Amino acid sequence: MQSSGPMWKAAAVVEKQRSADVAAVFELAPPKPQAVLIAEDPFGPSATVEALYADEPDAELLSRLVGGQVDVAPLPDQDWIKQSQIGLHPVRAGRFFIYGAHDRARVPAGVIPIRIEAGLAFGTGHHESTALCLWGLSLISRAVRPSSVLDVGCGTGVLAIASAKLWRASVLATDLDPVAVRVARENCRANGVGPLVRAMLADGVEHAAIRERKPFDVVVANILAEPLTKLAPSLCAALAPGGTAVLSGLLRDQEKWVLSHYRAHGCVLERVLREGPWSAVVLERK
Repeated sequence: MQSSGPMWKAAAVVEKQRSADVAAVFELAPPKPQAVLIAEDPFGPSATVEALYADEPDAELLSRLVGGQVDVAPLPDQDWIKQSQIGLHPVRAGRFFIYGAHDRARVPAGVIPIRIEAGLAFGTGHHESTALCLWGLSLISRAVRPSSVLDVGCGTGVLAIASAKLWRASVLATDLDPVAVRVARENCRANGVGPLVRAMLADGVEHAAIRERKPFDVVVANILAEPLTKLAPSLCAALAPGGTAVLSGLLRDQEKWVLSHYRAHGCVLERVLREGPWSAVVLERK
């Protein structure tokens, strides 16, 4: 898949212990990056954090937020997302094993394999928030048996695929990015769950197709904290009584803020999962 226009790269060389925090800054600062990568020096104390963008980021703003020099430069017109992800290692998250085609021979026994090809969409399993959602789905899998699942902000479709493989349930996967919807459909077909997953373009949870199919037994949303708070009323309304929501894309210090919005609409906290600066919350609608 080729990018639709020129790409931009922001890069910062930082101490290894700061790399996750700098990556989080790149993830959260506008404009939203297409991918964020960390390359550590195996023999030294530093790491290079890079972010790839469809629109030029503000180098001065990123430098202030990071507290150090951030260089921004244009890249030649090619599929840099695919090039950056082709060397990524497989990821084990809960019961799931996320891999690319080049690692098909490395899939171990006893896992639920999910093949995600590099593309212009978020969600390869390498980001902590995606891994936390997969972990959350694994943890609830023995306690719930959903017949319907909603994945809000599906990106590559990795969480929709995980849900379909885990429960053989009907999954509605939505995203506001048409490229993500196309990538999700391709990945669902590649994983043999195309008939179970409907990937479609939708902004929020008010689309007619969502209203027609609700309530959902499980809702998963790996987006940022601010949109999670804005979606709280409609997302809780889309969740069946006794249903479970797995939410991520929030930082540790945003947990109470996000939870307060969902508690106000009848969703109570069941579990918090954390990895690095990121958190995922598992909620139940009472």
